[in-house]
Amino acid sequence: NDRYQQMFLGKVVMASEDDLKTGSLAFEQCHNTRYRYSKLGGKTPLKALATSNTKLRFPKENEAPKHRMEKPETGRYHIVRLIRSDLKLNIFGECFSVPPKLMLEYVVATIDVKEQKLKIFLDNKQVEEFDYKLR
Repeated sequence: NDRYQQMFLGKVVMASEDDLKTGSLAFEQCHNTRYRYSKLGGKTPLKALATSNTKLRFPKENEAPKHRMEKPETGRYHIVRLIRSDLKLNIFGECFSVPPKLMLEYVVATIDVKEQKLKIFLDNKQVEEFDYKLR
């Protein structure tokens, strides 16, 4: 995001991939423990996560597959995005116009593979829906 670009990538000189990994983890830890957000009730990202009692899930494999994967036929992908003042939601390079009430809000964009729909949620309520054809 912009903060990562401005406060880390734009300021820190890195000579290797290891420098990037180490520095990135340090920046992430500092950011998530110190920066407070009004949208999170004045909490830091880590404090908000801890109070949400949400269990995080991660892929079992550390490395990406080396072969092209089959297109899924069912399932959902959830993407969190901040809607800026241009009212555009960018999903993997495709932009969707959203209502003004979403400006400066974090939304959850859910791609429903079976229905071929993109559903936009604010505070767990669906506020918009688009056709979304997987390529």
